[in-house]
Amino acid sequence: MDSLAAVDWTAYEQEALKAIEGALSESELDDARVKYLGRKSELAQALRAVRDRESGMLLNGIRARLEAAVLAREHDLLRVAYEAAADSGVDVTIPGHPVRRGRLHLLTQIRREIEDIFLGMGYEVWDGAEVATTWENFDALTSDPGHPSRSQFDTFYLDDDTVLRTHTSPDQIRAMQQRTPPVYLVSPGRCYRRDTPDATHSPIFLQVECLAVDRGITLADLQGTVLQFFRALFGQEREVRMRTSFFPFTEPSVEFDVTCFICGGRGCGTCKHSGWIEMGGAGWVDPDVFRNVDLDPAEWQGFAFGFGIERIAMLRHGLPDLRAFWENDLRVLGQF
Repeated sequence: MDSLAAVDWTAYEQEALKAIEGALSESELDDARVKYLGRKSELAQALRAVRDRESGMLLNGIRARLEAAVLAREHDLLRVAYEAAADSGVDVTIPGHPVRRGRLHLLTQIRREIEDIFLGMGYEVWDGAEVATTWENFDALTSDPGHPSRSQFDTFYLDDDTVLRTHTSPDQIRAMQQRTPPVYLVSPGRCYRRDTPDATHSPIFLQVECLAVDRGITLADLQGTVLQFFRALFGQEREVRMRTSFFPFTEPSVEFDVTCFICGGRGCGTCKHSGWIEMGGAGWVDPDVFRNVDLDPAEWQGFAFGFGIERIAMLRHGLPDLRAFWENDLRVLGQF
């Protein structure tokens, strides 16, 4: 792959090891860790784009060795600090004041888990912009010009042609404009709508969009992808069903349900005694959407689906109120 071949990974590892082993303080060591192992490092970006086993083994091997080097250097710096403190007459064996450790927000935890599942299936994580043009948010997705969602009572407008995105679907349009298919991406991020906050609605919410564009794709690929995802998220015994529906940018359109992970499909209060939980919408990318981004629908086929991250968190942990995620009550968030 181009991005992998563009980097001399032997030199990259040697440079990183030199920086790690040469760190003289915790701050210097942390700077080196962020530069060579952080989420925006060349190594992390390359790992996100890996599509073959050989490249994955090479990069994961480098990551493991660098992480071991960071840990070893941390121990060395700690030992030096202890020795210096002991020489100054400080008793380093006296217990200090306990410090409560922070943790990732529950929604961040689930978002990262979702990203890891799709990365394992060969998808790219696309970090899209939260501001979109009306063409990207509505027109390119074949939304009816008179649809209520275009109203200023439903959507946050920055000006006549710019909005805070109401869904992550504009990332589909940008990706197909910028990339030559095949395209396999998952796009998680914040969305905005003029909703009054209550137990199931919020003006700010997190959504995940999945898009696959290639030759020879069928609806069976969509169903298999959704099934693999929910089995990874909720357990291998889960089953998925699809029901016909309507969305402006897919034809045909479906909604998908997953067997209840609380009762195993027998029926309970969570699934309203149906044995199934509604999870999101999906469908076959409408040919008009392909035409809007200058792709030939006779050559390319694809599917897309989306779902809410808060809904997954609520169902998985039995939280009854969406507002608990955004109120930042540590008594709630500390449980996760």
